Amino acid sequence: MKKDIHPQYYDKVIVKCACGNQFETGSTKKEIHVEICSKCHPFFTGKQKFVDTAGRVESFMKKYEKYYESQKQENKEQE
Repeated sequence: MKKDIHPQYYDKVIVKCACGNQFETGSTKKEIHVEICSKCHPFFTGKQKFVDTAGRVESFMKKYEKYYESQKQENKEQE
């Protein structure tokens, strides 16, 4: 390898997740902060985290509110 062209590599780097989980890995950075890891990611845990960004759920419900009400009324009339 050529000298002075490669970044410093650290063998024991601590990766800290927002959920509080920590683990060691190798990296060119001394410390790594992540928002989601394998302990809290829905794919690995099987639990779905529902994150509402900018009121999207409310806007969806408001948009389709009339449709759901009409469907309920049609079902009542058929009975």
